[in-house]
Amino acid sequence: MNPPIENSKNTSPKKWIIIVAVILVVGGVIYYFVNHKKTAIETFETSKAHYGYIAKSITATGTIQPVDTVAVGSQVSGVIKNIYVDFNTVVKKGQLIATIDPSIILAQKEQSTANLANVESNLKFQQSTFERQNKLFVLGAISKADFQIAQNGFSSAKAAVDNAKAQLKITTKNLFYTNIYSPIDGMILNRNVSEGQTIAASFNAPTLFIIAKDLTKMQVRAAVDEADIGEVKSGQNVSFTVDAFPDEIFKGKVQQILLHAKVTANVVTYTTLINVDNTSLKLKPGMTASINIYTKEEAKALLIPSKALIFKPDSIAVKQFIIVNAKKEKATSTENSDIQKAKVWTKSGDTLFEKIIAIDMSDDTNVKVTQGLTAGTDVITNSINPNEKATKSTTQTSPFMPKMGRRNAPKTNK
Repeated sequence: MNPPIENSKNTSPKKWIIIVAVILVVGGVIYYFVNHKKTAIETFETSKAHYGYIAKSITATGTIQPVDTVAVGSQVSGVIKNIYVDFNTVVKKGQLIATIDPSIILAQKEQSTANLANVESNLKFQQSTFERQNKLFVLGAISKADFQIAQNGFSSAKAAVDNAKAQLKITTKNLFYTNIYSPIDGMILNRNVSEGQTIAASFNAPTLFIIAKDLTKMQVRAAVDEADIGEVKSGQNVSFTVDAFPDEIFKGKVQQILLHAKVTANVVTYTTLINVDNTSLKLKPGMTASINIYTKEEAKALLIPSKALIFKPDSIAVKQFIIVNAKKEKATSTENSDIQKAKVWTKSGDTLFEKIIAIDMSDDTNVKVTQGLTAGTDVITNSINPNEKATKSTTQTSPFMPKMGRRNAPKTNK
């Protein structure tokens, strides 16, 4: 009977090995689920309510132009004889910038001068005739009809002299107008004529040059939509960019709203004039500006991120945290029914609290809080699932692809 006893002694250690292995496996499973449960707790992104600058703005497009421009024309017709300036030439007031061939007007002046001499000679003759006839009429030697004829000839001669003098003045003035002078200090923006070109000033004065008075002071003519024009007022701050300097923000102020509406493709817009300092001379006439007009601004407002208003606890958070809705708390009292209300969530330990707040304006990044929060309060803006985070961290992405991770909210520049 000894062999069976030896058999049981040999198999006993195997049983213990199996039992220990089973215990280790069960312990590992329990340890995995316990630790998995701990790491699966949802976390949140938060942001503190803080005081800062916020503004409400409307957008528009416009064209940059000099504040004051002068169109230089010609009052006489003729051939352009000389041009002394070109595009971008800086000119002074009274500077000669072009001349028109004066030969025809010189001939007209000579004709007017000769005509004046002729009528003056006739005036002397008619005056002497009148004086002689007047003496004879007083003596009764001639009839009254002869006297009146002499008197009329003298009056007509005087009128002819006055007319000839006026004609001479006109031709002299026209001769002066053959010299084109700059009416202001400025810069030539446009030159519409060339030497040898014939201009006709019979009906309208042709524009020869356009001169900008001061390019260090520019003006943006913004086309503001009729839906936004009610919020625009003189003195409001403006910022804008141009394609030539996309990374630079230029500033200005609303000067005036022109009441004459423009209709383009059934869209009604109002031209709004915006004054801009252009000391750097970076802004050029004709540039297109992308404009923001700040209709409402506040330098010290209580702000929270706009995305805090759209956060709601998901199903995972409901299982893992105690949810306290706003109806279980004392409601925020608001006397004014026009105040806009919103809901945000805060966290304390394992409890999520819903709060009703009053908001005023938003710039799409931050929102102004008027009631319901104090500075320094953390509000939840987003939830983070650790499982999703772990999955993302193990995913390989190309270094040439743009980053798709969470971005910080852009700061609002003052």
